[in-house]
Amino acid sequence: MSVEAPKITDFCAVGVNHWEASIDVRERFSLSDARKKDLIDGARREGIESFFVVSTCNRTEIFAQDVTAQELIRLLVTYSDGTLEEFHNYGFEKEGQHAVEHLFQVTVGLDSQILGDVQVVNQVKEGYEFASDLDAVGGELHRLMQHVFRAHKRSRNETSLGEGAATTAYAAVKFAIETFDKLKNKNILLIGTGKIGKVTCKNLINLGAKKLTLINRTRDRAEFVADKFDLKVADMEDMPEEIAEADLVIVATGAQEPVVTLDDMKPSVMNPSFKVMVDLSVPRNIDPQIGELKFIDLANMDFLTDVTDEAYRRREENIPLVKKIIDDELTDYKNWLSKQKIVPTIKALTNKFDSIREDEFDFFKNKISDTDKEKVENLTRRIVNKIAAYSIEHLRDHHESEQVTKVVNDMFKLETETENE
Repeated sequence: MSVEAPKITDFCAVGVNHWEASIDVRERFSLSDARKKDLIDGARREGIESFFVVSTCNRTEIFAQDVTAQELIRLLVTYSDGTLEEFHNYGFEKEGQHAVEHLFQVTVGLDSQILGDVQVVNQVKEGYEFASDLDAVGGELHRLMQHVFRAHKRSRNETSLGEGAATTAYAAVKFAIETFDKLKNKNILLIGTGKIGKVTCKNLINLGAKKLTLINRTRDRAEFVADKFDLKVADMEDMPEEIAEADLVIVATGAQEPVVTLDDMKPSVMNPSFKVMVDLSVPRNIDPQIGELKFIDLANMDFLTDVTDEAYRRREENIPLVKKIIDDELTDYKNWLSKQKIVPTIKALTNKFDSIREDEFDFFKNKISDTDKEKVENLTRRIVNKIAAYSIEHLRDHHESEQVTKVVNDMFKLETETENE
């Protein structure tokens, strides 16, 4: 039976993201690494062979090949806490070129809540590498990702999209400055010193913060960051008292449930003073009920944006240039994909020529001295390779023509692998 050559229409993407889904919906669809592995294992059992998952604070999306959108939606609902009704209300599904274009736009930062977000490419890489390590990514998708990551690199080298602070960590600090004007004399508590926490810490210091305390579940990690900037470190058990002392609290951990609960606010309630609390996590790490306290101004990911920022306007001007880069890389990929349909014919042709050469060599080798056998074998191999090269070049030059491929198959009576499967 003939197997279809890979096409751009084979790709599919589904998911929920910040454009339609609020943070409470996004956190229900959010996937921990353990759940991602369960989803990948489940998909493999169902015969889905090439796909990966991206799950961040702003999106949970699956990119796949040779599968229907409905199958992916069912997987997402099965392995997350989201429902099918919620997906139909807030999710998206894209097929073919639209799905591939979406993957490009997500990775370069055009689809981000904060235009040109510099963190999203790493999040896509993590999702892709996570699936690759589980052998869940096929050859065509691997090749696509090379073009996707090259588009990101070009968007940074050839345009100004990456200029100016373009991260959720920056947006959190900017939100605080809009409230406090200056950070120099404010007591700031940063809970979580992972990737986003470290960037947030650096942004706070660059914008004048002096009185900054770090807390991390693993104290050593907090001390590592604190030593760089000469900051104070506190233990997790001291968190309620540290919150009570703080004017600004920023939480950025990978926990799957609230790190800051209503119980942790008891010292603050006993002696209330105005505080800004910013939650940079999905699922949320600050219990939403804390936002109901009168002296608390609580912001989560849905509040953070930099659209009023001058840096945003400068990045916005680069959108047409970045879209042109995406078009270039997508065209290159489609050309490569188109050439893959002649690969079975090329393999069959080289095998046929080599088989003829070996048969003839076997017939004559007993008539040749041992000293000449290697020379004759090398000579015949070079002749065959040169003859094959002309046919292969012609096939590649006319890779879009099924007629040319058919002529070569008929002329040499080839049996391709796809015909024998």
